[in-house]
Amino acid sequence: MKTIVYLAGAAASCWLAFSSAAADSKPNTLSSSEVAQGWILLFDGDTPFGWAPRGEARWEVADGIIKAVPGSGSGMLSTTTEFASYQLQADFWVDDKANSGVFLRSPASGEITSANAYEVNIYDPHESWPTGSINEVARTSLKPQTTGRWNTFDITADGDHLVVRLNGQTGLDTHHSKLARGTIALQYRGEGEVRFRNLKLKPLGLKSIFNGKDLTGWKEIPGRKSVFSVTPEGYLNVKNGNGDLQTEAVYGDFMFQLDIISNGTHLNSGVFFRALPGQFWSGYESQIRNQWSGDDRTKPVDFGTGGIYNRQPARRVISSDREWFTQTIVAHGPHLTVWVNGIQVSDFTDMRPPAESARQGYRAKPGVLSLQGHDPTTDLSFRNLRIGEMPPARD
Repeated sequence: MKTIVYLAGAAASCWLAFSSAAADSKPNTLSSSEVAQGWILLFDGDTPFGWAPRGEARWEVADGIIKAVPGSGSGMLSTTTEFASYQLQADFWVDDKANSGVFLRSPASGEITSANAYEVNIYDPHESWPTGSINEVARTSLKPQTTGRWNTFDITADGDHLVVRLNGQTGLDTHHSKLARGTIALQYRGEGEVRFRNLKLKPLGLKSIFNGKDLTGWKEIPGRKSVFSVTPEGYLNVKNGNGDLQTEAVYGDFMFQLDIISNGTHLNSGVFFRALPGQFWSGYESQIRNQWSGDDRTKPVDFGTGGIYNRQPARRVISSDREWFTQTIVAHGPHLTVWVNGIQVSDFTDMRPPAESARQGYRAKPGVLSLQGHDPTTDLSFRNLRIGEMPPARD
């Protein structure tokens, strides 16, 4: 397989070839059950999309593995997206020379260290913090032997509760409240070889915002043509349009997951966020449109499902009409990210001057979520709407 070398500042140049039929067997994929549970992939197996280097180390993707180029210098590879409470799984391989780590809740920019992030160490012979320990926080109870083979971390960071499992065994279960949110980063210290694969995350602590019985907690903008209702199955359905159904609550920095089905061909809708209460089709919009040019899903029509409408098209249309799919939206500060069926399809940072409405400029203030009825052909249903607000950003 062709190697993609990821130098500092380089952009990913190829797209994910996703096959749902193979999702249960291929590395760096999710099963249908995992998608339904809310898991997302942090690494698609083919590109470094959603990651950014910090430091001298160069990173490359080859044969479903992401690794530092041996001898390229020390540095980090960090997600561009911040996360708060989650379960993280990651496979790693190190030789007997490499000293590495998986860093949790790292700062969004600048240097990453064990002083400003939680470092889950990867270095068996460390006297104080052998593999599976969190440096300066808690030592693992296990006696790790990880060199020269693949190993799996299963890490829970749920509020102040931190749990580290290594190859199925719990080695650390502690509480620590130093950090509440941040990026996830991989470390290379300049010697030996370290590899990673199967990096995936399940958000924790999301709360339902739709009861499946009625539209309690939601408000419809009056005078529009859309009809919003709850189906006998407990789905939130919208037909006809145009229209706008908004939450009563407002949200600023958050992770939002929901299941969606388009009950027609190439129907157009959207999920708005940080929108202005009572104002029609305001805010940022995560597009819903399962359409692409010809047979090429990397060429979305009208920004494509998961694209940030009028800002960044989806890099690939993952979902299809008449099939349920799961959309995950993460917003923190100017950074907006969307996954569809666990595959990251957009990664946008709003560099525009601040404005009251996200239609005119960057909006950081909390706003409502809203579901769009687009036109007379609209017929979409939504279920399992759940959201988690992020703790405040660090100073």
